[in-house]
Amino acid sequence: MDNIKLNTHISGRFNQELENLRNAVLTMGGVVEQQLCDAVVALRDNNAGLAEKVVVNDQTVNAMEVQIDEECLRIIAKRHPAASDLRLVMTINKVTADIERIGDDVERIAGLIVKRTLPVSADIKNGMVATGNQVMELFRQTLNAFARMDAEAALEIHMQDQDIDERYKQLLMQAVTEMQQERESMHQWLEILWAMRSLERVGDRCKNICEYVIYLVQGKDIRHASRHEIRDKLNELR
Repeated sequence: MDNIKLNTHISGRFNQELENLRNAVLTMGGVVEQQLCDAVVALRDNNAGLAEKVVVNDQTVNAMEVQIDEECLRIIAKRHPAASDLRLVMTINKVTADIERIGDDVERIAGLIVKRTLPVSADIKNGMVATGNQVMELFRQTLNAFARMDAEAALEIHMQDQDIDERYKQLLMQAVTEMQQERESMHQWLEILWAMRSLERVGDRCKNICEYVIYLVQGKDIRHASRHEIRDKLNELR
């Protein structure tokens, strides 16, 4: 396992600022993880009240992103970080942006439930719940990989996103088939499709965060690497 440690600086205050910044990201991630869990439960149980709570709490997530962004800018302006310190601050900035976007995706799903625009098909609904549980576990693993700065775990998580993509494609094909039989509910179906896409996007955001972790730890940019190249890199780390 490859781990990166915070540098030791002459200024103990700087060390604490970097640690606080990383902890703030994990706190924000924990809030969004709970948001995702609540949205999936609300979808499963048709719980509009819980879904409304998710929608309202998205403002908290937005405020946390702004606060972390401001702290990143303050550290850059005041401390002039270099090398791995600058890479850490920039990584945190990118990770925070993707976590906030996950929050937006979750809010879109919750909004579907608040408006009672639920799938009329039990199969579609169950498929969305199953996908939600899968991306929830992926997000949890992603936060753990970031917390440990674990490049090997990040690579493994990165490869798991393909499973979510396949599940989404199957669910999409099933939804299109049912839409053709219920043309009078087209507007409702379009919103359901957006919610399904939002679940799939959570997996994409997790993959992005894993790429940031790998770059931070290994200095390797795998954004455009093939699955074969990623597998080779994973074997190198083991």
